[in-house]
Amino acid sequence: MTIGRICQREVDIADSKEVARAAARRMATRCVGTLVVLDASKHPVGILTDRDLAVRVLAEGLNPDTTPVADVMTRHPATVNEHSPIEDVLALMRSKSVRRMPVVDKQGRLVGLVSVDDVLALLAEEFRHLGKLLEKSSPKSLAQT
Repeated sequence: MTIGRICQREVDIADSKEVARAAARRMATRCVGTLVVLDASKHPVGILTDRDLAVRVLAEGLNPDTTPVADVMTRHPATVNEHSPIEDVLALMRSKSVRRMPVVDKQGRLVGLVSVDDVLALLAEEFRHLGKLLEKSSPKSLAQT
């Protein structure tokens, strides 16, 4: 299965010139922990997380009303192609020590965002279906029919 099948297609974005407080407010309003920063061609050039705001703005004593997103975002985030197998994406996330990654098309334009939680939800659903199948075919359930 490819990552494009499970990634979130509605992605909240930020402008690199906007200030940290505006980005934080958007995160709070939208109930998200990540904003993707795009260039004019819709290619991801940065990613801003709630942790970035805490560690790079608050902990450093920067003014969130004057600090631009560009100064505190993670630049050049690792991305994955929407046709990448889930196993490859997990390996890349593990090697980069990240929990979220922008998903791009063949031209490198943003098409989604994948998180470890998305993959875990898929695995939980697959295990639930497998459990039901095993339950139906177990000797105990066969004896009751």
